[in-house]
Amino acid sequence: MTKVLFVTSEVYPLSKTGGLGDVSASLPTALSRQSVDIRVLVPAYASSMRIAQEIGIKPLMTMTVNNQLVTLHETRLPGTRVKVWLMDVPAFSQREGNFYCGPDGHDWFDNAERYFLFCRVAEELAMNRTPIDWQPDILHANDWQTGLIAPLLSEQAGRPATVFTIHNLAYRGEFSRDTFFRLPLPESWWNSERLEFFGKLAFIKGGLVFSDKITTVSPSYAYEIQTPLYGWGLDGLLRARQYNIEGILNGVDVQEWNPATDPHLTKKYSRFTLADKKINKRAMQERFGLEVSDDIPVAGFVGRMVYQKGIDLILYALPELLRNKKCQLVALGNGERHYEEALQHLASQFPGQVAMTAGYSEEMAHQIEAGADIFLMPSAYEPCGLNQMYSLRYGTVPVVHAVGGLKDTIDNYDGDNITHANGFDFHDFNGDQFRYSLQRAIDAWHDPELWQHLQRNGMKQDLSWKRSAQRYQAMYQQLIAAKEPTHAEPIIVELNPALNEPTPIRKKVSGATRLIKKQELRHEPPPLLAK
Repeated sequence: MTKVLFVTSEVYPLSKTGGLGDVSASLPTALSRQSVDIRVLVPAYASSMRIAQEIGIKPLMTMTVNNQLVTLHETRLPGTRVKVWLMDVPAFSQREGNFYCGPDGHDWFDNAERYFLFCRVAEELAMNRTPIDWQPDILHANDWQTGLIAPLLSEQAGRPATVFTIHNLAYRGEFSRDTFFRLPLPESWWNSERLEFFGKLAFIKGGLVFSDKITTVSPSYAYEIQTPLYGWGLDGLLRARQYNIEGILNGVDVQEWNPATDPHLTKKYSRFTLADKKINKRAMQERFGLEVSDDIPVAGFVGRMVYQKGIDLILYALPELLRNKKCQLVALGNGERHYEEALQHLASQFPGQVAMTAGYSEEMAHQIEAGADIFLMPSAYEPCGLNQMYSLRYGTVPVVHAVGGLKDTIDNYDGDNITHANGFDFHDFNGDQFRYSLQRAIDAWHDPELWQHLQRNGMKQDLSWKRSAQRYQAMYQQLIAAKEPTHAEPIIVELNPALNEPTPIRKKVSGATRLIKKQELRHEPPPLLAK
């Protein structure tokens, strides 16, 4: 039986700020069903400990790491056999509120130290240097908070193979040069071939340079991050490691997100009883203070109020449609205050047509997915995205920007592909393109036969984790079968000062040598995402 230590900073229902928490619960659950012995390591945040107490928790062990006393507690993901180990130190368990930010909205001052210690605990578990006496075959790390595990393991004999999953490259875990030298890390790692990133320490770079395998959460995102537009300055490194990168599309929890069994809905329904979806629409309109009507489509949005999610496009495109009574809008989420206030102002301009709720509620999210006719995801970039898949499950037709996982899951209706189309997309990230696609969706909504085809096409798709888990399991087996798992070798830069043109750079990665252009290593933020 394959043994996997899955290391993450969030796992639902213990901790969640976004899709990472959902994936960190659903993927291990799916792998467990395929006879993988998987354990999840996660920080014991204050709120996590309270939830774990309700589920059932027991002390597992204590140990000293970096001169700090660390306690591990054990619980399980509800309804599964998956063991969850909560790493308890005061820096995690004795702070209320956001996991990563203080009450002032700024990052916790000691995030580097907190997550370095988290990586060190993962290292000890991976090398079986604890009383638990369990060593994984695979160490699967997720996002920047776990980025230093692969470097810490890289030179140790008998280490497990390492996998690093990029959920969102925009979050890189960047800290000052002084922070690097304050942490007990080898000084030789302070260079651009290892952890240094434009004069800063980047935790995520450790996972990208040292891991045996890199995965992303959709095939399109795996390609996009190798381009300057979406690579956040790491595209050159990722192109050099392209043969070690695999894009595996996320699934969704089809038990949690199932309109036929959803306890949050006024009326349960399926693709065979779509008329009952209207009952949920009316209930949602009433709850959020919208005019209750079957004669106007409702567009829904659930997500973070940040630039990435395309809030600017919504604010640009919706006023004209609202003035002409073309649709209603219901939005749920929190984030940057100016976006929250802008949507609240829109609601005040169009009472009964727009509802904005700042915050997050799982119940409200389910009710919007069930009650809305159209779901808006005009994201500037989207590594995978889950809400568009929730929407497909609920017969709520998505309108999306064709990037990342949105491109991989939404089949744009073009007038001739009614047998398999499930939504609408646009390719240029601007408000006019988005409004045009939304208008196309509204026009289609007024054709009930066409609309039901689009709804049913989405609702009958297999969006479960089964296929994705099978791909991860196959990847694990390939890594285990390799006699000597190797991490990426350091970049070898050969400059020719005699040339004034962009100088070729020879890069050796995992035994393969090729030439790349010097500009591939540029670290400027992509223009589209610089905001």
